[in-house]
Amino acid sequence: MNVTCEVVGEETTTVSVADDATYAELCRAVGYSPHEVTVLVDETPVPEDATVETERVTVLRLVKGG
Repeated sequence: MNVTCEVVGEETTTVSVADDATYAELCRAVGYSPHEVTVLVDETPVPEDATVETERVTVLRLVKGG
């Protein structure tokens, strides 16, 4: 399954994940730990252990180096 991930304030990228992938696995595919981001579907946060069921998400970084 291909999922378009819009990382707020950064880039939009499309990643390929397994059909039964979780949002935590999707985070890792984009290059982030599930502990440093929140995934939003239709502007609503989703649990990291839920199965990805959409083709477009927003990734909001919660932790950023400085």
